[in-house]
Amino acid sequence: MLKQFLNLKLSQKLSPQQIQLMKLIQLPTQAFEQRLLEEMNENPALEAGKEDEYEADEFANEEFDDYDDAESDRIEADDINIDEYLSDDDTPDYKTQVNNYGEEEERETPFASPISFHQDLINQLNTFILNDEEREIAEFLVGSIDDMGYIRRSVADIVDDMAFTQGIYTDDKMVERMLHVIHELEPSGVGARDLQECLLLQLKHKTPTEYIDLAIDIIENQFDAFTKKHYDKLLQKYAVSNEQLKKAIHEIERLNPKPGGSYTGNNKVTENVVPDFAIRITDGELELTLNGRNAPSLHVSKDYQEMMQTYKDSRDKSTAQKDAVQFIKQKLDSAKWFIDAIRQRQETLFVTMNAIMHYQEEFFLDGDETKLKPMILKDIADMVGLDISTISRVANSKYVETPYGTKLIKEFFSEAMKNDQGEDVSTLEIKKILKNTIEEEDKHKPLPDDQLAEILKEKGYPIARRTIAKYREQLDIPVARMRKKI
Repeated sequence: MLKQFLNLKLSQKLSPQQIQLMKLIQLPTQAFEQRLLEEMNENPALEAGKEDEYEADEFANEEFDDYDDAESDRIEADDINIDEYLSDDDTPDYKTQVNNYGEEEERETPFASPISFHQDLINQLNTFILNDEEREIAEFLVGSIDDMGYIRRSVADIVDDMAFTQGIYTDDKMVERMLHVIHELEPSGVGARDLQECLLLQLKHKTPTEYIDLAIDIIENQFDAFTKKHYDKLLQKYAVSNEQLKKAIHEIERLNPKPGGSYTGNNKVTENVVPDFAIRITDGELELTLNGRNAPSLHVSKDYQEMMQTYKDSRDKSTAQKDAVQFIKQKLDSAKWFIDAIRQRQETLFVTMNAIMHYQEEFFLDGDETKLKPMILKDIADMVGLDISTISRVANSKYVETPYGTKLIKEFFSEAMKNDQGEDVSTLEIKKILKNTIEEEDKHKPLPDDQLAEILKEKGYPIARRTIAKYREQLDIPVARMRKKI
């Protein structure tokens, strides 16, 4: 019997330049400065300084070769047009066209902010001996961990996402292997795919005892009975006493079902955060500036241009000279691309934040959080004509200084819900009202979630009890019995 099958496979390979540009956009100011130093150390054709004005689009239409190609694809020195690498003016430099902080503002002392949950995981990951491929996959997995400490995506989805967004091509087996590395990180249980795996990881990190072993067996093989509190079934299954089962259950109850949510407290290490943008109010109008540290003055090395000129003027071109000009060409191309990438990064950051500022104009004018409008990544992506993934890279890692404090940009994004008038309101607005309601409650008789739902309904926000519970957890507010005071 003849069977026909149709297999469609969608593949997309990003160029090294595209991948590098995405990574540059994602970097906040301080990390960008470090990346800039690394590039200048690696490429002697790239120099910093302020000499003559550099036309922003001087190299905009240049094409760059992929230098990772095999030796057979190497460009012959005789085929290089030397004039393309010689500038008409004297060592032009790169200067931004957008409004930046002045020199005095750049010397302001940054404020201290806690190291993020994900950055702490990356710092731990750096203690493991991994090759480049393993490290890229492991770091991507860390980026896939949600705020509660879970990876809620299938391995197959992660493999596909790495291929499409990062140009990392791997398989399920390698990702699973790197997951085992993630599971070695602290807090114990991080990177689990579900609650059962999270509890098991924590138990297996504990010193083995009779009760720990029993607890592991219960979670591994009788998880459904445990969650439904069928203790009689467990007693019969394991033929243990009430006291033995009680101690095993106690070990489980001491575990943290949300390892990411525990990343709070005064023991957290802090790092300096430099605002990437500043918003000020001038004569009743909003004014946006991009931190000048994101707009360094760079230029292509005059010495390297002169070396190209020397080769051009030379009558006898030896093999050594041809090898040298090949090297010089690569470095000049790389320097030109990096300068252009910085320009693209600047423009992307500025237009994205400018769109966010105008979208949330009411909030930025008076600082009232209840005036934050519902805003998702697609709203801004449509305004500026960029991909949602690009907007996400800007929002997730950048800070903006406002008259009301320095804030992480992603905090301005929220989903929309309907109030009793049928109007769209931001979930941030609802959370603010919920927080205020809980702060004003009688602490001797704290309000359970169903009563909180009724109160918000009376205020014009008809939302379900389970939604109240979700928002309360996102605000790090415990359940009513834990808020009770004697």
